[in-house]
Amino acid sequence: MASWLMKQEPSEWGWDDLVAEGQSYWDGVRNHQAAANLRKMKKGDKAFFYHSVDEKRIVGIMKVVSAPYPDPRPKKAASGSWST
Repeated sequence: MASWLMKQEPSEWGWDDLVAEGQSYWDGVRNHQAAANLRKMKKGDKAFFYHSVDEKRIVGIMKVVSAPYPDPRPKKAASGSWST
């Protein structure tokens, strides 16, 4: 089982949002290295939820609940295959 660091700006969507929803998906990743790491994730892996920008700290621990799949909402300017 691998462990991952998942970075998110809390002003966009943060730990409290995940707790309120219970489960969600990680979309909008447009960094090639980060997308490659998303594709390596396996169901059951552990992920640390990191608030970037102002807080700069790990705020929670998550569990990967599915294998990666193509991002259903790619940005218009993006090219190539992106994962969620």
